Amino acid sequence: MPNSFDIDGVIYMGEYGGVYPGPSDVIITGRSFEEELATKQMLEKKGITNPVFFNKLPFDQKTRESSGEHKAKVLNFIKEQGGVIELHFEDDPIQAEAIRRLA
Repeated sequence: MPNSFDIDGVIYMGEYGGVYPGPSDVIITGRSFEEELATKQMLEKKGITNPVFFNKLPFDQKTRESSGEHKAKVLNFIKEQGGVIELHFEDDPIQAEAIRRLA
Protein backbone atom coordinates (compact mmCIF):
# COMPACT_ATOMS: atom_id res chain seq x y z
CA MET A 1 0.00 0.00 0.00
CA PRO A 2 1.34 3.44 -0.87
CA ASN A 3 1.96 6.10 1.74
CA SER A 4 2.21 9.88 1.56
CA PHE A 5 4.99 12.02 2.97
CA ASP A 6 5.38 15.63 4.04
CA ILE A 7 8.71 17.23 3.08
CA ASP A 8 9.82 19.58 5.86
CA GLY A 9 10.55 17.69 9.05
CA VAL A 10 9.97 14.30 7.41
CA ILE A 11 11.90 13.94 4.12
CA TYR A 12 13.97 17.09 4.56
CA MET A 13 15.55 17.53 7.98
CA GLY A 14 18.38 19.93 7.24
CA GLU A 15 21.70 18.20 7.72
CA TYR A 16 19.97 14.91 8.60
CA GLY A 17 18.75 12.39 6.03
CA GLY A 18 15.06 12.22 6.86
CA VAL A 19 12.64 9.47 5.85
CA TYR A 20 12.61 8.52 2.18
CA PRO A 21 9.43 7.52 0.37
CA GLY A 22 9.19 4.19 -1.41
CA PRO A 23 8.71 3.93 -5.19
CA SER A 24 4.88 3.89 -5.08
CA ASP A 25 4.52 6.65 -2.45
CA VAL A 26 3.52 10.28 -3.05
CA ILE A 27 4.67 13.52 -1.49
CA ILE A 28 2.12 16.06 -0.25
CA THR A 29 3.80 19.24 0.85
CA GLY A 30 2.62 22.50 2.31
CA ARG A 31 5.28 24.22 0.21
CA SER A 32 3.82 26.67 -2.28
CA PHE A 33 3.73 26.03 -6.02
CA GLU A 34 6.13 28.99 -6.14
CA GLU A 35 8.76 26.77 -4.50
CA GLU A 36 8.33 23.88 -6.95
CA LEU A 37 11.56 24.21 -8.94
CA ALA A 38 13.89 24.50 -5.93
CA THR A 39 12.01 21.74 -4.10
CA LYS A 40 12.20 19.30 -7.00
CA GLN A 41 15.92 20.05 -7.39
CA MET A 42 16.49 19.29 -3.70
CA LEU A 43 14.50 16.04 -3.94
CA GLU A 44 16.35 14.94 -7.08
CA LYS A 45 19.69 15.46 -5.29
CA LYS A 46 18.40 12.95 -2.74
CA GLY A 47 17.38 10.57 -5.55
CA ILE A 48 13.67 11.14 -4.87
CA THR A 49 11.49 11.36 -7.99
CA ASN A 50 8.05 10.60 -6.51
CA PRO A 51 5.02 12.68 -7.55
CA VAL A 52 4.72 15.88 -5.49
CA PHE A 53 1.49 17.77 -4.71
CA PHE A 54 2.27 21.43 -3.97
CA ASN A 55 0.11 23.91 -2.07
CA LYS A 56 -1.82 26.10 -4.53
CA LEU A 57 -1.52 29.17 -2.28
CA PRO A 58 1.22 31.74 -2.88
CA PHE A 59 4.12 31.50 -0.43
CA ASP A 60 3.16 34.64 1.47
CA GLN A 61 -0.46 33.53 1.95
CA LYS A 62 -0.02 30.00 3.29
CA THR A 63 -0.18 29.11 6.97
CA ARG A 64 0.38 25.90 8.88
CA GLU A 65 -3.41 25.45 9.06
CA SER A 66 -3.93 26.08 5.34
CA SER A 67 -1.08 23.70 4.55
CA GLY A 68 -2.85 20.98 6.58
CA GLU A 69 -6.10 21.77 4.77
CA HIS A 70 -4.29 21.43 1.42
CA LYS A 71 -2.92 18.03 2.43
CA ALA A 72 -6.37 16.84 3.50
CA LYS A 73 -7.82 17.98 0.14
CA VAL A 74 -5.16 16.04 -1.74
CA LEU A 75 -5.73 12.91 0.37
CA ASN A 76 -9.48 13.19 -0.25
CA PHE A 77 -8.86 13.67 -3.99
CA ILE A 78 -6.71 10.53 -4.11
CA LYS A 79 -9.47 8.57 -2.33
CA GLU A 80 -12.14 9.97 -4.69
CA GLN A 81 -10.06 8.77 -7.64
CA GLY A 82 -10.01 5.24 -6.18
CA GLY A 83 -6.52 5.50 -4.71
CA VAL A 84 -5.52 4.35 -1.26
CA ILE A 85 -3.00 5.94 1.08
CA GLU A 86 -2.07 3.70 4.00
CA LEU A 87 -0.26 6.29 6.15
CA HIS A 88 0.58 9.98 5.88
CA PHE A 89 3.87 10.93 7.52
CA GLU A 90 3.48 14.38 9.08
CA ASP A 91 5.53 16.08 11.80
CA ASP A 92 3.57 19.32 12.30
CA PRO A 93 0.85 18.95 14.96
CA ILE A 94 -1.29 21.78 13.53
CA GLN A 95 -1.23 20.26 10.06
CA ALA A 96 -1.78 16.74 11.43
CA GLU A 97 -4.90 17.93 13.26
CA ALA A 98 -6.26 19.58 10.10
CA ILE A 99 -5.64 16.34 8.19
CA ARG A 100 -7.39 14.24 10.86
CA ARG A 101 -10.34 16.61 10.91
CA LEU A 102 -10.80 16.95 7.14
CA ALA A 103 -9.48 13.81 5.43
